[in-house]
Amino acid sequence: MKTGVMGGTFDPVHRGHLAIAEEAYRFLNLHQVIFVPAGQPYFKNLLEISPAEDRVKMLRLAIQKVPYFKLSLVEVQRKGPSYTVDTLALLKEASRGRDELYFIMGWDSLQALPKWKDPDKILSLCIIVAAPRPGFPKPDLQELERELPGIARKTIFLEKPVLDISSTQIRERVRAGLTIEELVPVEVAKYIRAKGLYLDK
Repeated sequence: MKTGVMGGTFDPVHRGHLAIAEEAYRFLNLHQVIFVPAGQPYFKNLLEISPAEDRVKMLRLAIQKVPYFKLSLVEVQRKGPSYTVDTLALLKEASRGRDELYFIMGWDSLQALPKWKDPDKILSLCIIVAAPRPGFPKPDLQELERELPGIARKTIFLEKPVLDISSTQIRERVRAGLTIEELVPVEVAKYIRAKGLYLDK
């Protein structure tokens, strides 16, 4: 089975996340895309992100009508910081090594991949799928190859979608009392309003 894996804090999940997952699913003929919300991102202060319960509920609402979009709570349920290499190893183990994993990330994250925990092992566990991120140039694979040998043959670039949407932008709009329906699924917008999320951050 060809499985896409998309990690993130998803605070909140937005139409950009969903569009990238959809493009990867169709372009690579994947069987499914698994969304993996971070439990305790090692690079973020826990006080800066919403509780995992809210982020998981928003993800469920966002993907509930798409049968090939799935949700994994492996990082939320694991204690301690969330590292991509550990998550990919667990997902690989869960499929008894049968699934081919395609880890979906932005061009900006690909540029930083050599500095992640155990990048060599990440490459051994999956194929990298890099999606465009407005404001960030397409990484030079030959340059990355010098830092992380083997990355060039394990990376696939997506050239679309190019959507200038960010979770930070959405949180700022909520605080300013502006609409967000064009940026997130309607059900997610309703949840944010009902819970009063992002009003005090």
